[in-house]
Amino acid sequence: MNANWKKMSVDERCQARFDRWISGEGIAFVSPEAKSAYQTRIQRTIDVINLKTPDRVPVWAFHTFMPVSLYDDMTSKDIMYDANKLVELWKRYIKDYDPEYIADPSFISHAPILEAMDYKLYKWPGNGVDENYPYQCIEKDYMKAEDYDWLIQDPSDFWLRGYLPRIFGILEPLKMLSPVTDIVELPGLAVNFLATGFPEVQAAFGKLMEAGRKVMEFFGTVTGCMQELVAQGNVPMAGGFTKAPYDIIGDTLRGTHGIIMDLYRHPKKVIEAQERLVPLAIKMGIAGPNHSGNPIVFIPLHKGADGFLNDEQFKTYYWPFLKAVIDGLVEEGCVPFCFAEGGYNSRLEHLKNDLPKKRCIWMFDQTDMKKAKEMLGDVCCIAGNVPISKILTSTVEDVDAYCKDLIETCGKGGGYILASGCAMDEARPDTLRAMLEAGPKYGVYK
Repeated sequence: MNANWKKMSVDERCQARFDRWISGEGIAFVSPEAKSAYQTRIQRTIDVINLKTPDRVPVWAFHTFMPVSLYDDMTSKDIMYDANKLVELWKRYIKDYDPEYIADPSFISHAPILEAMDYKLYKWPGNGVDENYPYQCIEKDYMKAEDYDWLIQDPSDFWLRGYLPRIFGILEPLKMLSPVTDIVELPGLAVNFLATGFPEVQAAFGKLMEAGRKVMEFFGTVTGCMQELVAQGNVPMAGGFTKAPYDIIGDTLRGTHGIIMDLYRHPKKVIEAQERLVPLAIKMGIAGPNHSGNPIVFIPLHKGADGFLNDEQFKTYYWPFLKAVIDGLVEEGCVPFCFAEGGYNSRLEHLKNDLPKKRCIWMFDQTDMKKAKEMLGDVCCIAGNVPISKILTSTVEDVDAYCKDLIETCGKGGGYILASGCAMDEARPDTLRAMLEAGPKYGVYK
């Protein structure tokens, strides 16, 4: 970033990131028209983030495996196991449907890497899940309640010698390593590295190197695909990723059951652990924009939805730490893109009162969008909430009417992105087109 970055105000940092993003720095566009399309789409996004009136309402078809369902010649298993098929499908979908913003194909994990790592946290198409279905998380307490102090005192050590050996079979021997923070002086150095000579640890490093080769092969394929698509004028929806501290613990460390029990048995530890994770989550979030130039940081929100926590629990255990991450990203000029899965109707008051203005995107799934517009219309850009159920089961006319109503309700004065309410695993060609076409059809500002 700019050498004077630390001296810049938040507004200046945000503008610097927007300027870098829209400039197309380092992109070899295939034509002037492609560059113009790229910049028009980005300016449309910048306008809605700033709560200005853009040329029209942007449309985001947020998805995972969805392109598979639009064709008959590939399965979810195919694109997870064959990077060339994944790239072929991605290019075909974008050519045929011309979505306004695109997802990175690397979001679809490469199964040969997962198999090489003996990944235990998920099942996926062809490995415990039908070849036509998406992957499935296997919730367990991969972090024990007694591990809170370990996590709080030294997160990296806990990840290296505690968590990773539990979710990757090939890394199980790493629990035998000494803490790297023990390596401070010459005396005892051999003892510090003793475990690296154990046959099972050396075998683990060998398997990790083999997995690394598969990673490089995969990214060699998908990175070229993204470069090609962007050069054609397509814009990735996000440039970075992070999570709410509560979700980092509750999703795949303690699991849903574990963290809910912890609220009653270890409430102070839940708070202390999140305090420790906040700066790490901020660092994770800004890494992507610093590299990609795209300032939008995707944050999927899982366990803060209505029904997961009562309001007092949300105010105590979830919101303060998510807000700290949001504030930290905004301080660095980034744009948090918070994906509020489920309903956030009871949370809107917190967003209205506590969010930095004109700095975030909030995409809603099952939230009352009229209420969201009324409460947040002068606070932040909102997005959503076309239900995937409508895309899959309704008529084209129903989807068209639903999108028209959303645009009329939420698009007044700008600050709205028409989007699916969840990440689509599947869709129908006709109703998907109806959603994609609704923005240009009903969302033009005059």
